[in-house]
Amino acid sequence: MKDKMKTDSAKRRWVIAITIILSTLYIFVGHKIAVQGMTLFDGRNYTEVQKAKITEIVDRLKEEHPLSETETLVIEEIIFNAEAMTGERKGSILKGEQNLNTYAVVQLKPVKVGDTVLLYNIPNEDYGTEWTLGEYVRTDALLLLGVAFMVLLIVFGRQQGFQTIISLIYTGLAIFIVFIPAILSGKNIYYWSILTCVFIILMTFLVVSGLNKKSLVAGIGCFGGILVAGGLTMIMDHVLKLTGMVDEDSAFLLLLNKDQPIDLKAIVFAAIIIGALGAIMDVAMSIASSLYEVKSQSDKMTFKMILSSGINIGRDIMGTMANTLVLAYIGGSLGVVLLLISYNTSLLDVLNRELVVVEILQALVGSFGILFTIPLTAIASAFLFKHKS
Repeated sequence: MKDKMKTDSAKRRWVIAITIILSTLYIFVGHKIAVQGMTLFDGRNYTEVQKAKITEIVDRLKEEHPLSETETLVIEEIIFNAEAMTGERKGSILKGEQNLNTYAVVQLKPVKVGDTVLLYNIPNEDYGTEWTLGEYVRTDALLLLGVAFMVLLIVFGRQQGFQTIISLIYTGLAIFIVFIPAILSGKNIYYWSILTCVFIILMTFLVVSGLNKKSLVAGIGCFGGILVAGGLTMIMDHVLKLTGMVDEDSAFLLLLNKDQPIDLKAIVFAAIIIGALGAIMDVAMSIASSLYEVKSQSDKMTFKMILSSGINIGRDIMGTMANTLVLAYIGGSLGVVLLLISYNTSLLDVLNRELVVVEILQALVGSFGILFTIPLTAIASAFLFKHKS
């Protein structure tokens, strides 16, 4: 028994190592292919951005300008010195300014000594400054939170938690290093979104669960759910007569490259299937893992028994997973929906706005994907886990 456990453990380590090597190769080669022909940013001049730490508040200047009998515009300029923290300017002192005025509805809080900020290289001759305050640096706090999350994953999940971190890293690399450059370089978005989903499914299941029947069953269910979601999205695209012009961000995307504009409808397709992928993978692995454990406790499980158990487990998962998708999409667009409802007296008009339609479509299509993943995973489990007489 111990020898078998050692053999299985060694086999799993080899599978993880090979998967990591192949995933690294995919990221490297995929990035090379994705950026081929990318001319979007050629010849563009960008404002220099510098991370710096405020070391001294040099001056505070305040002006008041009456706008009416009841309103007064107050403008405050904060002149400061900051020490550059990155790049060639690291260690040098930069003179910058922050503009505050009562006309702005929302603005950054006044800087103070010790704040870490982002400065834009925008000179202001009136105050003799070369840099303007852009944003507070928030990534440091997010990085600490991410590190804390990873530590807890390892503490609670041990080896499984470490493998989860690996899968998260490669998922992020696949999206940001391969998929997004492929879109910006004018590649076929439909093809690259499907390829990205296939890579994430294979890599995640092999790293987290290993090369076994459980991963195969979860993969079958997951691929089936994604195919249903993708096919339904293509059908509803024609039925709903979507343009892909969801909001002002879509207009900016369209204007990025006037010679070869980005296919906005393909962006909607990619957003739907990639957005649903996480929930579908969760459902597929939950059912496959549960049935695998049930089967491991009883070698007498028949096809019918495993299928029935899988459907029952899926029914319990289905409600919460559908809610997860609906709540996620509502939460993501809550501010815009509130604005539409506040400034529009017709509910029918709001519900037919493409922004709202796409959000509802994402939730429904993702739920359809989950719905079909459940029986597909249960059937695959019944075939592969059943008792062989």
